[in-house]
Amino acid sequence: MPDDKSPKPQLYLPPTNIDRHQCKRVVPMEVFSLGWSRTGTSSMKAALQILGYNDVYHMSNNFGNVLDTDMWNEAYKAKYNLAGKPFGRAEWDQLLGHCMATTDAPAFSFAPELIDAYPEAKVILCERDVEKWYQSVAFIINATFSPAFRIFAWTDPFWMGKIHRIMMWNMRADYKAQTAQEAKANAKQCYLDHYAMVRRITPKERLLNYTLGDGWEPLCAFLGKPVPNVPFPHLNETKFLQEFVDFHMKRMLKRSLRNFAVVISVMGVFGYGVYRTML
Repeated sequence: MPDDKSPKPQLYLPPTNIDRHQCKRVVPMEVFSLGWSRTGTSSMKAALQILGYNDVYHMSNNFGNVLDTDMWNEAYKAKYNLAGKPFGRAEWDQLLGHCMATTDAPAFSFAPELIDAYPEAKVILCERDVEKWYQSVAFIINATFSPAFRIFAWTDPFWMGKIHRIMMWNMRADYKAQTAQEAKANAKQCYLDHYAMVRRITPKERLLNYTLGDGWEPLCAFLGKPVPNVPFPHLNETKFLQEFVDFHMKRMLKRSLRNFAVVISVMGVFGYGVYRTML
């Protein structure tokens, strides 16, 4: 079992059903790590937790408390003028009130909104070479648009359907894409545009440009924290992502088969009832 400072326990803990609409802020929001997925977001989550920031919101949090996706969906719809008013600090306090920091999607989709809502929070921009990043992100793009994922989303609408909806929002909002081909074609420029935007709107005194190889020193100096007596966490994100997918694919398959069996049973009962009326 992973240790407490790793993001991996999210894979193994029983899921919760917390409606964030009913929540409020219980810890201060202090750090936004606004780099894109596949730039060391899991390692950054682990590092921030070691430094005492709890919790650190990561895409994996949605798998642990799938009701979070409902508020993220509302935030996306409001941002793109489809429904509701754009989120302000009150709404972010509901959704992220249990967190002192964020990293990964979906939070980076709302970089301008979060930077504006929490002027006291510091911003970390963890970046990879765009070509290396592009090679690694294809897995996420292919998975999001895969027919299998869509089928599972349809057969398990109240869990995987909600997760898939948020992943599709990430593609539409950040990659400007409706298909895998569009996402791959747009990925590099959208990635570069995001980093340029964050640098443009963030006051210099609030911003740390960072790469994972930089280690503890610049991160701790920026955050005003002592350097820990442990190595900087370098999680194998490819291995972690594969482990994450394997775990949840098994869970998803069980739920989908169960739901499908219920549908078949209901259809059978209905069909039998129709048959009896015809006798």
